[in-house]
Amino acid sequence: MAYSSGMAGVLVGLALLAFWLYSLFDVITSPEDEVRNVPKPLWMLIVALIPIAGGLLWLVRGRPQTPRSEWRSSPQAGSAPPAAPPKGPDDDPEFLRELERRMRGDD
Repeated sequence: MAYSSGMAGVLVGLALLAFWLYSLFDVITSPEDEVRNVPKPLWMLIVALIPIAGGLLWLVRGRPQTPRSEWRSSPQAGSAPPAAPPKGPDDDPEFLRELERRMRGDD
């Protein structure tokens, strides 16, 4: 029981490391022309040198914002309807007829 508080510290440390790595990779993979407020190389330095505060700053002030139109669930007027989901081979009547013909040996 004496090491249970040490285990909590390790878990918190791992969570902070994961957040720092996420922030750093997010800066690296973001398109340079979409980064806000300061240039991308400066954001990489901020996040790398000031792990927690830099990651929070990146998420709030630097991360590219997605346009609202991408989050709409309903299609816009004049746009094409969404494509039908792909069918499995057992839902295709032509495939089933061909399979039955091959199983009977009617080549």
